[in-house]
Amino acid sequence: MSRRRRQNLDYTYADLEKEREYGLFWYSWLWHILRPLLIGAGALILTLGILSYGWRKVSERYIDPVNAADQTEISFVVQSGDSLTRVAGNLKAQNLIRNKSVFKYYADFAGFGQKIQAGEYKLRRSMTIAEIADQLAQGDGKPLVRTITIIPGWTVENIAQYLVQEKVLASADLFLQKAKTGSDYAAYYYVADILSQPASVQRKYMLEGYLAANTYEIYTSANEDDIIKKLLSQTEGMYPDAYHQRAEELGMTMDQVLTLASIIEKEAKTADFARVSAVFHNRVRQNMPLGSDVTVKYVTGSSRMALSAQDLDVSSPYNTYKVKGLPPGPICSPSPKAVEAALYPDESFISENYLYFCSKNPDTGELHFSKTLAEHEQAVSIYRPLWEAFDQRRGQQR
Repeated sequence: MSRRRRQNLDYTYADLEKEREYGLFWYSWLWHILRPLLIGAGALILTLGILSYGWRKVSERYIDPVNAADQTEISFVVQSGDSLTRVAGNLKAQNLIRNKSVFKYYADFAGFGQKIQAGEYKLRRSMTIAEIADQLAQGDGKPLVRTITIIPGWTVENIAQYLVQEKVLASADLFLQKAKTGSDYAAYYYVADILSQPASVQRKYMLEGYLAANTYEIYTSANEDDIIKKLLSQTEGMYPDAYHQRAEELGMTMDQVLTLASIIEKEAKTADFARVSAVFHNRVRQNMPLGSDVTVKYVTGSSRMALSAQDLDVSSPYNTYKVKGLPPGPICSPSPKAVEAALYPDESFISENYLYFCSKNPDTGELHFSKTLAEHEQAVSIYRPLWEAFDQRRGQQR
């Protein structure tokens, strides 16, 4: 072998040896880097697998829908005042959730705890706890409360009719029965006072005049008792201690004040309340019958302006043309202004001794006041044709 050829061969072996050493060095370096990464990745995959398996088992036991395939609607009721704990317990009792504690903690954490509303819901066992909590927080679409408005001048019967018309009550019968006897409400001192009076048996409704006119917010589930108590409670608020003191100065009871106020309410517009009150105070002091048409209408049910002789002759303790003094009780729910007028009549009309009034304009409610019977009879002869024409326009026959 020539020297040149041997040198070339030696060079080739040397190069191959270097390349082999370099290659092993490269793979060794790469393996040192990849090995911990591969170990870490494997551990992570294993850990995730364990966690996933564990979560799946936990979810299956505590969180998942009770039955993802069950679409049957189940009626679920949340009562007003139910706590989150009670709601969770009821959900579990109806098998709508897997675990009541998990639902409670979830609802608290997600901010639903204070938002759950009373109502009746249609839930399914296929719903998640998130879906159930969300629906309970949104409500059932039915309002929990509603407002009712009792108008001054309404009678117990008017109020009952309104409550039925507004679908607050299904029937007026029980409401009217309770208002008639008043026996369930003796806890209110003013009702107890009425019930203790021997003359109370003459009253058409024991609670007439005490179901205060106002606008109220009531629960949609309110029954007759709830409503009556709400209205009775307002009466106390509209009759403060100062009114009791003033009534004593006048020699009147609270019931007499409300009775007079109810007549004033029916006879006049607000602007004339104090003057009409003065007329009635003057008549009582002079032992004259009040002669009020509205007390007769309360008995007969007539809504005519011009009452007939037959109307005025009706035999009733409410007929203030035939019976002196105040009737047995109020004839409607008076407004606070009418109550105030009953206690504080117009002093100038008192001193000038006005004893009569009549309607001057049936359309506006304007009144004409007189001091003597002759003046009054003249005014009646002038204005009676207007009353009759008013009745004809309205088609009033009774």
